Amino acid sequence: MAESICRALRDGALEGEHAPALTIMDSLASPFGFDVFTHVLTQLSSNILAGKSQSGGLVLVAFTRSPSFYMRLLKMRGIDVASSRKWIQILDCYTDPLGWKDRLVDSGNNTPLSKEASTGVSLCKNIKDMAKLFSSIIELGKGLVGQGKVRFCVAIDTVNEILRHASISSVSGLISNLRSNDQVSSIFWLLHSDLHEDRVAAILGYMSSIVASIEPLNQSANGQICNLENLSLLGRNYWKGKLHVRFKRRNGRVRVMQEEFDVEQSVINFTSLSSGDELINRSLLPKVQFNLQLSEKEQNDRAKVVLPFEHQGNGKPIQIYDGRRSLEDSHNEETSVSTGILQTLENSSKGEIIYLRDSDDERPDSDEDPDDDLDI
Repeated sequence: MAESICRALRDGALEGEHAPALTIMDSLASPFGFDVFTHVLTQLSSNILAGKSQSGGLVLVAFTRSPSFYMRLLKMRGIDVASSRKWIQILDCYTDPLGWKDRLVDSGNNTPLSKEASTGVSLCKNIKDMAKLFSSIIELGKGLVGQGKVRFCVAIDTVNEILRHASISSVSGLISNLRSNDQVSSIFWLLHSDLHEDRVAAILGYMSSIVASIEPLNQSANGQICNLENLSLLGRNYWKGKLHVRFKRRNGRVRVMQEEFDVEQSVINFTSLSSGDELINRSLLPKVQFNLQLSEKEQNDRAKVVLPFEHQGNGKPIQIYDGRRSLEDSHNEETSVSTGILQTLENSSKGEIIYLRDSDDERPDSDEDPDDDLDI
């Protein structure tokens, strides 16, 4: 399932549609959102270098880690960082996000900022300005792929830092502008959901085409440890959890999937749930007030229903006029019907409609084949 997320971001956006957007949500109960973020980042970087992705480059907006950290991380994961200037650009919002250190340097009260080893780094000194932040991301992306139709993807390691200094409307406007940009292939970000109100997570989830929520593997009803047994279970399963993913398709349908994961030495591994598919499918069945299947008694009752146009016969031979009998047979039938019409009506308790032709020259449409004139 994690591969499905990476595949959706790799394939990118269709012509005339917004770029796919992924929200990764975690909480204090299962704080492994950054591990999922780095997994997606690594997989997407590998696809870009292999030429399997729609995007030709990656713009990483770093708020919680330094650019050098991400370069070391990619190198440890086997990503070629020697050619990083050709496919990745990092917007450094970690070193001096509000420009305080820069002002201290100007006043002579501090030493100059150390330069990053990688040259593909641009320093952001005011994360409060959403317009400037947007233009910086677009400029870095165009510096990688140019001004043509080649796209690039955007990764934001967390939106919590932006929400500390800007409103949710400003942040949602930034994301919306990035998604609607013609050169953005896909975008994903991390959100620590329990640091904000529920409406913040709801807004960001509504704007996303994929929402990945990290949940604890075992959680009590009230979320508290009750006894030593639960404490031991929590200790064994602390580095494990469930990834609950909701895919919103273009046709409006929603697909929900779950997967287990475990974190070992900062590397996250995903495994399918043993009985998760069955449980999820049961939970996704619509809860209606009627049964979708008939019981045995209902099937028998339905079989006894007499259809209004079904010929029952009532023990007598059934004769159905097919519209192809000769005119002579029809004339004889008319004579017998005209003589016995009164007797028929007296002996029958049912109403009848009897049609008599005015003459033999009258030819109903059903007396002849409408395709007789075709040369077949």
